Amino acid sequence: MSRTKGGTVAHARHKKVIKAAKGYYGRRKSTFKVARQAVDKANQYATRDRHNRKRNFRALWIQRINAAVRAHDEALTYSRFINGLSLAGIEVDRKVLADLAVNEPDAFAAIVDQAKGALSA
Repeated sequence: MSRTKGGTVAHARHKKVIKAAKGYYGRRKSTFKVARQAVDKANQYATRDRHNRKRNFRALWIQRINAAVRAHDEALTYSRFINGLSLAGIEVDRKVLADLAVNEPDAFAAIVDQAKGALSA
């Protein structure tokens, strides 16, 4: 049996890494060894920041909901509002609540009134 050389596979693998490193500075875009390190680190950052993006958006939604709740009723806080929602049996997530607060204030005001009613009852 004759010996097989891995040139085609290695070339394809190198080409894939170099393509992923397109736009990088210096040897990071052209030399396979350095490019592989740069692409690996970039993928680590991408994975980390996908999780951070979820965290940041949740914080943004909470800030928007809190501002809208306090604009509707100064005595009501975000924490008491969320407690009122759970007592009232309203299962709307923070993303939808923040969207309602920004785009449909009347509908959000109705939800706030229901949450306040559940708190006082």
